[in-house]
Amino acid sequence: MITAENVSCSYGAKPVLQGVSLHVSPGEVMGLLGPNGSGKTTLLRTLYGSLIPDGGRVRLDGEEIHRIPARRLAQRLAVVAQEAPSDLMLSVADVVLLGRTPHLGTFERQSGRDRRIAARALQRVGALHLADREFNGLSGGERQRVVIARALAQEAGCILLDEPTNHLDISYQHEVLHLVRQLGTTAVVVLHDLNLAARYCDSILLLEAGRQHAYGTPEEVLTRAVVEPVYRVKAEPVVAEDAITQLLFRRTEDPR
Repeated sequence: MITAENVSCSYGAKPVLQGVSLHVSPGEVMGLLGPNGSGKTTLLRTLYGSLIPDGGRVRLDGEEIHRIPARRLAQRLAVVAQEAPSDLMLSVADVVLLGRTPHLGTFERQSGRDRRIAARALQRVGALHLADREFNGLSGGERQRVVIARALAQEAGCILLDEPTNHLDISYQHEVLHLVRQLGTTAVVVLHDLNLAARYCDSILLLEAGRQHAYGTPEEVLTRAVVEPVYRVKAEPVVAEDAITQLLFRRTEDPR
């Protein structure tokens, strides 16, 4: 479980987040949404302890995140950065084994147990067949699967993902988010696509200019009344064949 209470952050004299609160329950997938510059990545960095807030608190399972030693924090919380590195001269198996590092002592090498955990992580993301491939030779979607497997190999209870669908084509976007949805792990995901959030998230926090504009279920947040003033577009809700509401967009000044 991860919580934030009235969190505020600034870069120098410029406020970036102001009074943001959230609560992510075990097994919940929460989406962080908002226009460019609304504070999504800053909030995510605050949640995993990379930034210290000017005000408010972030807690992991009730413990203030900045009081948790780095190694123990890495055992409990995993992070998937905005873009998977493409220049690692390592095999897929070795990249995933890096996720075991927080569990190893100084100069301790990976054991058979660590390799089995890494193999299970690859199997969970449907990438075990890639184990012997070079990481830098993978497609974008394959790399995302592997870095998620590395996070799973940490055996952390929470996973935070910063735009995991960035630069992926539509099929890979759904593939990666379906995977996150199926993991059963507590997750916070930064997304730009509102319809992907509607389909794969249990809850949504919508930011506007660093402030919490709306917070609730997709049905509560992704409404015309909430979305239109934030994104300055016309939003028309439609119900898909699987009963999930999606939004059709057009520019505000579009006469059609």
